[in-house]
Amino acid sequence: MTKYVFGPVPSRRLGKSLGINNIPPKHCSYSCIYCQLGKTIHLEIERREFYEPNEVINEVCNVIATPRQQIDYITFVPDGEPTLDINLRNITEKIKEITDIPIAILTNASLLWRNDVQEDLLIFDTVSLKIDAVHHDKWKLINRPHPKLVLDKILAGIEVFSKKFEGRIITETMMIRNVNDDIAEIQAIAAFLSKLRIHKAYIAIPTRPPAEKWALPANEEILLQAHEIFVRALGYEKVELLTGYEGPDFGMIGDPIEALLSIISVHPMRIDYARKFLEKAGLDSDSVIRKLLDEGKILKLNYNNQAFLMRKFL
Repeated sequence: MTKYVFGPVPSRRLGKSLGINNIPPKHCSYSCIYCQLGKTIHLEIERREFYEPNEVINEVCNVIATPRQQIDYITFVPDGEPTLDINLRNITEKIKEITDIPIAILTNASLLWRNDVQEDLLIFDTVSLKIDAVHHDKWKLINRPHPKLVLDKILAGIEVFSKKFEGRIITETMMIRNVNDDIAEIQAIAAFLSKLRIHKAYIAIPTRPPAEKWALPANEEILLQAHEIFVRALGYEKVELLTGYEGPDFGMIGDPIEALLSIISVHPMRIDYARKFLEKAGLDSDSVIRKLLDEGKILKLNYNNQAFLMRKFL
């Protein structure tokens, strides 16, 4: 039984990811309303040691040395904010000495205004940044930050880090109904993301029980609008929806109908493109689309005078 390492688990963002839990529950700089771990017990922003670093390093080394299924990434994804760990760089450097497996970190980005945190993250291969809002009132409502944090400093730190970092930056924006899902906020987030050198921007919704029962997913119409706004700011290939449980079904590409459902769970597709996709596979596109609509598996939505198909998730 392992104490600090878990998985590997399937991740659409990182493939098969071996997780490192370097923070005990729940020490964090935020207490997000949608967090699947519940409310933050220890709201803090001072970096310190939580676990003896050699214990974490040794456990990681033992796990990756054991014959097992493929590991695409080793990922810091703990029960709190991973950059609170003062030993983060030391642990990462030691792991890099014994494996070529790329290393990622999922951070809420709240401490990126600190130079030491930026320097620690520079050695990672992939850094995932949480950016749920860029206006102060929305940020306070959705992320419930430590009172000493300042949003403008955080956003400035993210911009600086983006210019220095040579690896992959991905971002995640959690869309919560009647909180940060208004068009003005979505446009402002997209405009901010366009300043960064990012590989992919994910638009997500809660898929597990949130800390607050009222933290509901934005509806499909809003997600479609958010997707198209992000696409205009960043480009089609840099935007994806993250609206379902991550599992083995993401790799299903053989059956054309399953392939269509997989695609439109990530990218809403214009209905004329969907018809061509299905007809290329020799299927009656109108019959397939009508059947999927009748079964409640997909939705037909309109945006900018175009009809789109989107995977139904609510």
